[in-house]
Amino acid sequence: MTTRAKSGIFKPKYTTDIASLNSYALHVALSSNSEPRGFKSTAKDPKWIAAMVDEINALQHNNTWMLVPRPSSTNIVGSKWVFRTKYHSYETVERYKARLVAQGFTQLPGIDYSYTFSPVVKASTIRIVLSLAVLNNWKLHQLDVKNAFLNRI
Repeated sequence: MTTRAKSGIFKPKYTTDIASLNSYALHVALSSNSEPRGFKSTAKDPKWIAAMVDEINALQHNNTWMLVPRPSSTNIVGSKWVFRTKYHSYETVERYKARLVAQGFTQLPGIDYSYTFSPVVKASTIRIVLSLAVLNNWKLHQLDVKNAFLNRI
């Protein structure tokens, strides 16, 4: 049996010139590397401090945690800040987003946590709903829920 590679048949490799795509907001956002990597680089910038304050206020408002004395025999899960810059379609900054996330890789299954189920919509379901909306001329609205996974079901 002769394979394509043995016959010298290969898929063509298409390369994209990023410099020619800089006028598009998505490519600018993807190619820019302006997001900070850690807390030290953001502690001096007022816009990132405001984003972190908003996140802490939302976590406290939702009663995400409760301060308790540390038991000596338990594993403490650390946390870290993750920063993202959200852009409008016309290349301007929409907002600065800071999230405080748990470092779950330090947990042990069955000891530190039990398995849970988180209902998430599949992409195919969204495509079907959008297709039905187009076919039936339905109006669509978008909704963004802040801290959606912190709300109880």
